[in-house]
Amino acid sequence: MKRREFITLLGGAAAWPLTARAQQPAKRPIVGFLGDSTPLAENERAAAFARRLYDLGWIEGRDRIRWADGRSDRLAEIAAEFARLKVDIIVTGGTPAVMAAKQAAPVVPIVFAAVGDPVGTGIVASLARPGGNVTGLSALTADLAGKRLELLREVVPGLGRLAIMGNVDNPLSVLELGEVQAAAHQLGLQYDTLEIRRPQDIAYALDAVKGRADALYVCQDLLTRANRLRINTLALAARLPVMHGSREFIEAAGLISYGPNFPDLYRRTADYVDKILRGAKPADLPVEQPTQFELVVNLTTAKALGIEVPPTLLARADEVIE
Repeated sequence: MKRREFITLLGGAAAWPLTARAQQPAKRPIVGFLGDSTPLAENERAAAFARRLYDLGWIEGRDRIRWADGRSDRLAEIAAEFARLKVDIIVTGGTPAVMAAKQAAPVVPIVFAAVGDPVGTGIVASLARPGGNVTGLSALTADLAGKRLELLREVVPGLGRLAIMGNVDNPLSVLELGEVQAAAHQLGLQYDTLEIRRPQDIAYALDAVKGRADALYVCQDLLTRANRLRINTLALAARLPVMHGSREFIEAAGLISYGPNFPDLYRRTADYVDKILRGAKPADLPVEQPTQFELVVNLTTAKALGIEVPPTLLARADEVIE
């Protein structure tokens, strides 16, 4: 099978039966890929994973992957289905998806591509010794809060009051909210915390800080990613510059983002899958950190807000959307 054919099979069925190109194993291993968002939102990430898996010698069979479409209830359903299918490995992304997989399949190896704080949320015992059936890559979500606020102050020099939005049903977002609050306090900023749990909460939360806050910080998770265009549209109407954690938000009319290169994290996830399929145990594979980070700026949004992004920041940006 050609690589292009392999990648285009990233669609909507249940799991990947894989075959090593160099050999025909007695049992064909099956990898269940649980995408917590939509194919459109995660296409680049899933394709990076697929390409690397192919490069490592694995070719895909006739089945594909499952998408939760931004719905937390779907995570548990898909994880339970993978457990019934007796997949050999579950690959997934964020904290809620990993927790759902752990609960549904406590003995199946689970590899996560981008968990914000795997130790702080209790997913692994430690980075060096994960223990149990789970390992993967950390996205350092909460750890980057201070850096994001420093960048936001460059874009909004008069920043005095910050609105911080996060899904308080997500333990990672709760941790990130705390880190952002601490960083804001250290920088002498006042702040309002916008607690959301459902898409319906977003408009109400932003309306509460309209004309009050100077900028908005959004904690990235399943809920905010699925509603990124809504958040950015409402923030733009409220004249709020927004700091996000990944480039998908900026492609959806956000102003600025800083965070790991997520396609690279998903590419590296394939290395874990390869090692486990060849006999390694998740408990023995340390959790790794990001090595590539992206600063993305949307100049179209900046102009709509009447903001002039400093040339020094533009020069450091990895991508500028115009």
